[in-house]
Amino acid sequence: MQLGVEVTGIQLNENQSEDIIEQIKSDVTQHCVMIFRNQGNICGERHVEISRCFGELKSPFYQHPKSPHHDVFRVSNDPNEGTNVGRTGWHIDGTFIPAPYGYSLYHIVSVSKGGDTVFLPLTELVESLEKEKRLRWERLWTISDRKSTVPKPLIYCHPKTGLPTMCVHLGFTEAFTWDFGTEKQRTTKPQETKEILQEMHEEFVKDNCAMHYSHKWEPGDFIITDNLAVAHEAAPDTQLPREDVGLRILHRTTTTGTHTPQKKYRAEDLQF
Repeated sequence: MQLGVEVTGIQLNENQSEDIIEQIKSDVTQHCVMIFRNQGNICGERHVEISRCFGELKSPFYQHPKSPHHDVFRVSNDPNEGTNVGRTGWHIDGTFIPAPYGYSLYHIVSVSKGGDTVFLPLTELVESLEKEKRLRWERLWTISDRKSTVPKPLIYCHPKTGLPTMCVHLGFTEAFTWDFGTEKQRTTKPQETKEILQEMHEEFVKDNCAMHYSHKWEPGDFIITDNLAVAHEAAPDTQLPREDVGLRILHRTTTTGTHTPQKKYRAEDLQF
């Protein structure tokens, strides 16, 4: 399937008009992933300037000494160059805070061999579920592994498009709550949680990963995503050592979320 759009004719190192910024925001909402090729080297300060056009920034929890800015998360397959993350399971960013991040903006600094980032459209995933499974998942609320969080609906309506999306992190989910807020509410035990997460993973990779867009990074690439609409995961090769595949450095910023996932409909009212 087709996910995302490649943009030409815009150099992000140059100041852009308000009209262009608004058009990019609209296009991100429509296409979920926007790819800007041949952007050269975008320094940390400029990366942050671009990101602030999309909202207030959320500083990363992991600060690497070589990060070019306190709002830039620096990822690398060399611990001396950045933090190595991304293989914790399919996820959106910020599921452990009340309002998950709105946008994620990525810039590749150093390209390694096979260091893809893989994206998956969540609306299409939800709408592809068989009816029985969709109704089961509609009853689930997620509990993050972080402390002081309240359950969030696994499936809810995207705040801008109104389409079904997911608040999901297959690697950082402590448990699920069935039928939250009703008399039937109960929290899953570890084995049941594991089984549900495995069921979800199988849906994410079904049909030979037909829903995936695997982005093969090229020097100068810059990507903007609607974090609430697409899940992502780093490809396995991103974990290989620098000596085997070369140095991988990726910079990422995230904007503060403005919407707490809320269930605004009843599962029994869904039309199939």
